[in-house]
Amino acid sequence: MVKLSVIVPFYNVQQYAPDTLKSLRANAREDFEFILVDDCSRDGTPDILARAEREVPGVVLIRHEQNGGLATARNTGIDAARGEYLTFLDGDDWLAPGYYPRLLTAIEELGCDFVRTDHVQCTGRARSVHRVPHGRRDAVLNPREAILPADRSTSVDYAYAWAGIYHRRLVDRGLLHFTHGLRTAEDRPWIWKLHREADSFAVTGLLGVYYRRGVASSLTQIGDVRQLDFIRAFDQVIEETARDPEAEKLLPKAVRTYCAIMAHHLGSIERFEPAVARQLRSLTSAALKRLPQGVLAEVMDSMDPQRASRLRRLKRRPVAGRTVAA
Repeated sequence: MVKLSVIVPFYNVQQYAPDTLKSLRANAREDFEFILVDDCSRDGTPDILARAEREVPGVVLIRHEQNGGLATARNTGIDAARGEYLTFLDGDDWLAPGYYPRLLTAIEELGCDFVRTDHVQCTGRARSVHRVPHGRRDAVLNPREAILPADRSTSVDYAYAWAGIYHRRLVDRGLLHFTHGLRTAEDRPWIWKLHREADSFAVTGLLGVYYRRGVASSLTQIGDVRQLDFIRAFDQVIEETARDPEAEKLLPKAVRTYCAIMAHHLGSIERFEPAVARQLRSLTSAALKRLPQGVLAEVMDSMDPQRASRLRRLKRRPVAGRTVAA
């Protein structure tokens, strides 16, 4: 029986894939499987993965004929996974030796639906520890209670799928799949759904994932139209949260986070191609008009004046053309 399935999408990461695969080998166990999803890479990544299939214990290699993006690649891995527990890793990140056995022990001892972990962020040679923004550690809690307060960073703002481990019953309940086709912010609707609908979770200080920042091919570094998928992702968060029995309580947090992300992208709009920058302004204006206006007014009143002013100007702008990110 497979105890743990590790889902690792790869797309054009030939520079980093060898480190990722080496770290998987240092975490191998006879009851672990490593599901490597090649999302139609066009560089040397497929050859590297073919060697890993022969050399790394537990590897299952799946190739996409068309590039579908990170969310779709993760879903492919989830559908193929046989493990009692699942976790994720990105193809340009790496692990400490023996991390996964320790992570598995943590969730088995806690007995909850999912466990969230801290991680190490790596920018060049710099290293910094980033912690789950939740105070209680190693205690089983109700994940809904970790969504709020609205005016502070909470567990739903720490959306990294690879910073945790998840019981298979979440797959069976339809809570672990990602929104098909999202190319950025794919973790946001996912983490909100987990916190609204799962029964139990815990946070542990276990460190072992090394998250590589500043990768040139990463969508966070590229100002193209795929970045605008954050609109579709957060529209989904708002729509699903608005249907929740506690919508009145939870929506201010969702709207505040959405506004913060919009303001962030508008504040660095010069990194986008001109046509994409125009689309960003148009889509943001339309999104602001779709939000519950009473909640939005309260959120804007509580934001810093510069960001609030930027959003208010766009909200007053007439909307032309489509109002949904392509």
